[in-house]
Amino acid sequence: MSNAYIVGAAMIPMGKYRESSYSGLAVPAVLNAMVSAGIRPQDVQAVVCGHTYGGMLTGQRIVKEVGISSVPVINVDNACSGGASALHLAWKDVLEGRHEVVLVIGVDKLTQFGGGTLPLVLEDPEVQQGMVMPAVYAMRARRYLHERDASIQDLAEVSVKARRHGARNPYAQFRREVSVEDVISSRPIADPLTLLQCCPTGDGAAAVLVVSDATRRKLARPAIRIAASILHSGSAIWGFRDMLRPEISYHSAAEAYEAAGFGPRDLDVIELHDSFSIAELVYYEALGLCEAGASAAYLRAGRTTYGGDVVVNPSGGLLSKGHPVGASGVAQAVEMYWQLTGQAGARQVGNARLGLSHVTGGGIAALDHGACTIHLYERA
Repeated sequence: MSNAYIVGAAMIPMGKYRESSYSGLAVPAVLNAMVSAGIRPQDVQAVVCGHTYGGMLTGQRIVKEVGISSVPVINVDNACSGGASALHLAWKDVLEGRHEVVLVIGVDKLTQFGGGTLPLVLEDPEVQQGMVMPAVYAMRARRYLHERDASIQDLAEVSVKARRHGARNPYAQFRREVSVEDVISSRPIADPLTLLQCCPTGDGAAAVLVVSDATRRKLARPAIRIAASILHSGSAIWGFRDMLRPEISYHSAAEAYEAAGFGPRDLDVIELHDSFSIAELVYYEALGLCEAGASAAYLRAGRTTYGGDVVVNPSGGLLSKGHPVGASGVAQAVEMYWQLTGQAGARQVGNARLGLSHVTGGGIAALDHGACTIHLYERA
């Protein structure tokens, strides 16, 4: 079986671009990714575009501006997992020999909604009862504090670490360090979560080029191999759901490790779905970084930052970088490309060789999450 590689990657600084179109957001990322890969528009054989709120034919609207035409363009909506799902489809196309060069785009513009929580599907029975995403994660946090040896300070420390990492990242929406006191005293959102424990809304775009073995050899550019790509949807469970054991992430991670041939103890760098502070602690356990119940102690011991076992969210994660939902999965892949090829600048993880990205998409009644995508990467 052949391999699939990322050979070029770019993103725009995440932020608020109220006057921009979707094309205006994505075109700079696309052009810079192609330049970094040494790939021309006419070399691209297929395009996959992940977004959630971009409307009809988002990918086509973008690529026509850069001279890509007459190739398959697929648009993917999988909530927060849309960009990562687009990468999964590109990986499959290259691995199975359908295409040699696939452009993957992730883009979304959340300023179009003017603020507040993200709009969910009103026909959903849990949404009708007010189950917006901050409420879901606040319930997780309450359960976590009840069941685990953890405190409000532990939740706040996740945000402190994210902002410390994000301060090194010129692409992050927030680049100022904060203290535990800053986090706890920030505006209440959904008890026990405060403003600085919730990812900021905003706009953003990212792009990567996925290529075959043969194309990678011809380009002779820095590359990372996609060692595994796993996409799952959730299982419907009505009634009690264990909010501290997200089965979709547990199962996806186990499959990814088996497919790649390496596991959580081998990883140097991780970008995971920290849309709220509690999420990072829950996902330490789901991804196998520590035993169930040990995540707060794992964080306290400094094992998920520079000098620890593995650097989690060196980009600052969603809490610092921002979370333009359809763009986030591709932005994670960009960070992995930069980290594993030594191009991450001030936030570079030393001698990073193996990495993981993880993103989920939620907002459906009876499902732990609607989608989960995990990728494992290896320096080529």
